[in-house]
Amino acid sequence: MATQRGIGLIVLVVVVGLVVGSLLGEFLGHLLPAGRVQDFLIRGPIIGLTPPATLDLRVVSLTVGFAFKVNVVGVLGVALSVLTLRRV
Repeated sequence: MATQRGIGLIVLVVVVGLVVGSLLGEFLGHLLPAGRVQDFLIRGPIIGLTPPATLDLRVVSLTVGFAFKVNVVGVLGVALSVLTLRRV
């Protein structure tokens, strides 16, 4: 599969699936009443630099940070995007 398509396209499809799935999970989670189902949809691990790392050189200050919030619907979005990519 990687020989027919560029690695960049595969990464783009996976990232788009994760973003769309996570947004959909947040949206669905806020529509549902508070409880276990809502927690299951919107809770997940946060992977990355939290809080962001800051390098202060007195003249210039540089802050670097990134975080991925993964939830169940986000993972399903990635799976659907990969299946869609395989069919196209």
